[in-house]
Amino acid sequence: MEKATFGAGCFWGVEDAFRHVKGVTSTAVGYEGGTLSNPTYQDVCSGVTGHTEVVEVTYDPAQVSYDDLLDTFWEIHNPTERYKAQYKSVIFYHTPAQRMAALAALEKQSKVAGHNLATEILPAATFYRAEEYHQQYYEKTGRRSCGYG
Repeated sequence: MEKATFGAGCFWGVEDAFRHVKGVTSTAVGYEGGTLSNPTYQDVCSGVTGHTEVVEVTYDPAQVSYDDLLDTFWEIHNPTERYKAQYKSVIFYHTPAQRMAALAALEKQSKVAGHNLATEILPAATFYRAEEYHQQYYEKTGRRSCGYG
């Protein structure tokens, strides 16, 4: 199993999209890229921690490729949108191969969307799992209260 981490707006909708990709074995929503250890949802929403709402995807590379996950990432949000606070378009890479694939995908998307992409490509940092009530939120509540970014 391998891991991939994406931020594309509200993590509830992003997680829901990745949970439906064949070959994804599990997902977890959380926070990454900020300065505060063990942030809470309220901390992250304050906009001062620097964290982004992300989804950590565990996947079987024999069933789904990282490139396929990148395709899902691009399809589910507007990568030209410059989000506020904890919502942004970001790919946190875990390996040099993921970094190269993400850079190639960004270049491809730039040709489609112009050079106005807001997507950042960053090395994976510490992933802080969000509170349990955020995990698989749509499945738990049946409510779809946010979309992607």
